[in-house]
Amino acid sequence: MKLQVIRQRSLWWTISSVIILSGIVAMVISWNQIGSPLRPSLDFVGGTRLQLELDCTQPNNCDDSIEPGEVRQVLAEQDLGSSSIQVLGDERHALSIRTSVLDVNQRTQLLSALSEQIGTFDPQATQIDTVGPTLGRQLLSSGLLALVVSFVGITVYLSLRFQLDYAVFAIVALFHDVLITVGIFAILGLTIGAEVDSLFIVALLTIVGFSVNDTVVIYDRIRETMQQEPSRNINDIVDDAVNQTLTRSINTSVTVLLTLSSIFLFGGETLKYFALALIIGFTMGAYSSIFIASTLLALWRERFGQPIPVPLDSSSSDDA
Repeated sequence: MKLQVIRQRSLWWTISSVIILSGIVAMVISWNQIGSPLRPSLDFVGGTRLQLELDCTQPNNCDDSIEPGEVRQVLAEQDLGSSSIQVLGDERHALSIRTSVLDVNQRTQLLSALSEQIGTFDPQATQIDTVGPTLGRQLLSSGLLALVVSFVGITVYLSLRFQLDYAVFAIVALFHDVLITVGIFAILGLTIGAEVDSLFIVALLTIVGFSVNDTVVIYDRIRETMQQEPSRNINDIVDDAVNQTLTRSINTSVTVLLTLSSIFLFGGETLKYFALALIIGFTMGAYSSIFIASTLLALWRERFGQPIPVPLDSSSSDDA
C-alpha cells in the first residue's frame, strides 16, 4: 500500500505540534518550579551524589525495602532536606542521593545516620561522586556549543550538496527531533524526577546525526527524480521518494531501536535515560524525515519554488 504523505500532511504536522506544545508547557512549568526547563543532574549543577546498596550478606538486612520517607527524614536531620532521592532496583535495596557539595566529615555523618536508620550498606557497592558548579557550567556550555556547531555544519553541507531550501527544512526537522526529545524529558522530570546529564547532550548529538542521514536519503531520491522528470508535480515526486525509501528507513530504525531497547532494559541505571533519549530521538528522526522534512520541502517548492525551465523542442527549432 502506498503511503499518502502529502495528502495527509496536516495530520503529521498536528501530531508534531501537539507533542511539541506539551513539551514546551512542561518546560515552562519546570522553569517556574526549579529554575530550569529540565531537571539537571549532578553533572551540570554541581554537588555530591551517593549511590548506596544494602549489604544482603548481613542477616535480616534486606528483609525490607528502602522507604524514601525514612531517607528523607535522615536527610532533613542533616540539614539536607532539599536533596534528590531515588530508590533503585526491583527489590528496592539500592539508593541514589543527590545533595549539595559535602565534605568528608559530612559524608561520613550522613552514611552513619543512614546505616542506623535503614541498614548496613555494602562498601564495595558504595559510589560517591562530587562535581563542582564551575565544571558543571563548563559541561553545559560545551555541550550546547557542540550542538550549535553541528547544526551549522549540517546546514553548510546540505546547502553545498543540495540547495539552501533542502538544508533549511532538514534543520527544521532536526529542531523538531531535538525539541520533542527535550520536551518529553521535561515531562518525565516533572512526573518521575528524571534528570539529564552530560550523556543527554551526547544523545542529542547522536540524534542529530541519525536524523539528518535519513533525511539525506529521501532528499537524494527527490533530487534524482526531479532531474529525470523535471515537469512532474513536486507532490507526486515527494510521495514516490518517500515510498521508495520507506522500507530502508523502517528497517534501519527498527534494528537500531531493538539494540537501544536492550540497553534501556538491561544496561543499568547509568545508561537508562541515555538509551531512552536515543529511543525517543531516533523514532522522531525517522518520523520527521518521512513526514516533516519531505512535506515542508514539497509545500515550499509548490508555492515558492523557482519554475523549472522547459527544454526547447528540437524538432520545432529544426523546422524554423
